[in-house]
This record gives sequence, C-alpha cells and structure tokens, in this order.
Amino acid sequence: MQEHFHFTTDRAKIQKQYAAIFVFVSAQLSCIQVHLHRRNRHLVKQEDAVIIAIHLLGKLLGFTSRAWHRFVTGNLFTNGSFLERSRYNRRCRALGFAIKWIRHELAKRGQHHAYAVVDSLPLPLCHTARMHRVKRFQEIADIGYCASKKQWYYGLKLHLQVTDQGLPMGYVVTEASCHDRVAAETVMTQIPHPYNFGDKGYISQTLRKKLYEEHRVAFWTPVRNNQRIRQSDAWKQWMKRKRKVVETVFSILVDSYRITKIRANSVSGFETALDGILLAYSLVVLGLVER
Repeated sequence: MQEHFHFTTDRAKIQKQYAAIFVFVSAQLSCIQVHLHRRNRHLVKQEDAVIIAIHLLGKLLGFTSRAWHRFVTGNLFTNGSFLERSRYNRRCRALGFAIKWIRHELAKRGQHHAYAVVDSLPLPLCHTARMHRVKRFQEIADIGYCASKKQWYYGLKLHLQVTDQGLPMGYVVTEASCHDRVAAETVMTQIPHPYNFGDKGYISQTLRKKLYEEHRVAFWTPVRNNQRIRQSDAWKQWMKRKRKVVETVFSILVDSYRITKIRANSVSGFETALDGILLAYSLVVLGLVER
C-alpha cells in the first residue's frame, strides 16, 4: 500500500511516469478549449496540464487520501511552487470534464479490438455494520446485494464495459440495488462495440433484440438451466474464457488502483477520482505509461 510510511517505489521511475503523463495530457489539452471561469487566471501557480498529470499519477500509484499531496510537495515540487491541498482538490474537480473527455477519446480506440465484456462491480461506501445508519451519499446510494461475495452492502455499483485487451470503454455508476440489465443498454451504447459478452445477470431477450435492432450490437450471454435454449459445454467454456478478462480488470482496479476506497464526500469529487482511475489504467493498458 503506497500510503505506508515507507514508500518503496523508485523516485526516478516516478519522475519518468510523471513526464510521460504530462506530455500526453499536454497534447490532449491542446485539442480542446479548456475554459474555466475564474479570476486572475494568469496568476495560477501551475497550469491545468500539471494538475491533471499529478492527479493521474496519484491514481496510478494507488494514493487515495491527503498523503498524496504531502508526497507531491515533499518529493516532486520541493520549492513551494505547488498548490495548497484544498485548492489543488478544487482545481481537480474543476478539471473533471477535461479528464472525462480525455478518457472518452482513449476509450474510442477499443472499438478496433476484437470484442467487449460487460459486468458490474460493487463500490461499498462504508463497513457492513454501519450501512443502516450511514449518511454518506444517502441521496444516490442505497443497500444492494453482492452475489459473488454473498453479502449485502451500502454504496454504489459500477457498470463497466472493457475490451478483450482490458481497455475500459463505457461505464455507468448507479445505486447498489440497480439490476445489471437496467444499465446494460446505457453502458454498451456510449461507445458501441459490435460484439459484446455478459454473464447470467444480463439475460434478457428484449434487451438483446433492442441492442441489435437499434444499435447493431450483438450481445451474448449464458442461458439458465430452465430455458428451452441449449448451449453445448464447449460453447459455455469458450464464453467463460472470453468473459474472464473483466474479472482480471476488476481485480487490478481494486487491488492496485483502490477503486473501492475512494474517499471523496462530494459527487463531483467522487466522479473526478473515478475518471482519474479509469484514465490512469487506460494509459497503462495502451502502453502510454509504464506501471
């Protein structure tokens, strides 16, 4: 865990990662007009590209708390030229739309990959013992059931579409009780891929027909034991291997990028952190940044 007292990552490697992210972000920001309604913009300590690059580097290294700001001011900007922590967080939230745009442009490259897989990941916001009295995000979060862990949790649910190479494409964040079928169409039509796979939670003849007729998206799922349709064992094993990539992606996002440990208490802060994690992971998948 990167927030322990002993930070074991090589400092030279961190400088190399920061340089690669900064060059990429600077090139992307030159393609869009970033208009921020703030006074005295000419007096800012750091440019927008620096703020976004630092934000992505923190997500890449697995930081989730204010320890990241202390690390930046103590190792990368030791001359006092970096922003104060609260102002840095406000700048990150203000640049959230730029981070989302960059991630969306990268995700379009996934349309040239072989196929895509859709699945959901629970994002708990508190410990199970506190889920009946927690107030964090109580307007948008609720209690849902995680079938893989066989337990209830309070929080949100991430519906994510990834390619066969692990590149995140479309995503939707809903309340924990939202069924996978409800968000499936929104996820797969953000950046449509012609071939998609899902698990048994997405079984729906109506959904499959609508995706194909309106969006020309083919969607394959396993069948239940009580359905009239029969699938061979070879087909089931083949589909299981194809869907395994999304489980690997979720494992990396949870263990290395700590996507289930986002500590933001505002919706904009949570969204910015989530987009930053997905963008940092996309840069690694495409080989633009070394992990």
